[in-house]
Amino acid sequence: MIKEITKDTSSHMDKSVTALAHEFATVRTGRASGSILEKVSVEYYGVPTPLLQLASVTAPEPQLLLVQPYDKSAVGAIEKAIQSSDLGLNPASDGQVIRVPFPPLTEERRKELVKLCKQYAEEARVAVRNIRRDANERLKKAEREGQISKDDLHRAEAEIQKITDAHIADIEEALKHKEAEIMEV
Repeated sequence: MIKEITKDTSSHMDKSVTALAHEFATVRTGRASGSILEKVSVEYYGVPTPLLQLASVTAPEPQLLLVQPYDKSAVGAIEKAIQSSDLGLNPASDGQVIRVPFPPLTEERRKELVKLCKQYAEEARVAVRNIRRDANERLKKAEREGQISKDDLHRAEAEIQKITDAHIADIEEALKHKEAEIMEV
C-alpha cells in the first residue's frame, strides 16, 4: 500500500518536472530552435492545425529557422500564423520555404522571458505540492481505515516529503539552467 502510493506520487511528480521542461523548450532563447513553433497553430483548410504537422522545421544557422511546408499551398497561411503569434518573429518566404530569422534579444525581452520561466517553475512547484497533499491524504485515509499503523503513516509521510524535496530541487535546477541560457549574450 505505502510503496504503491510513494511510487505513484514519484511518477506524477516526474511528469510535472517533464511538463516544465517542455514549457521551457517553447521559451525563446538567443538561439533558433524548432520547439519554439510547437504552440503555433495554422488555419489550414478552415481547421486550426499545429504548424509542426504541416511542415518540417530545421535550424541551419544559430539565428535562423527554415520551415518547409509539406503542402506548398500552405506557405502563406504558415507565414501568417508565425507572424501573428506572440513570438515576435518576422518570417519571410520565397514561395517554397519560409525563413524565420531570430533577432537578438533585448535586455528587456530577456527579463520578460526569465519572468515567464519563473512563472512556469512556480506552477510546477504548486503541482508537485498538490501531488504531495493528495498522497498524504491517501495515507491518512489508509491509517483511518486501519490498513497502516500510525508509525507507518509518519514514515511514509517523511518519504513523500523527501520525494517532494527532490523534485522541487529538480525544478529549481531547471529554472537556474534556463535563466542562464536566456541571459547569455
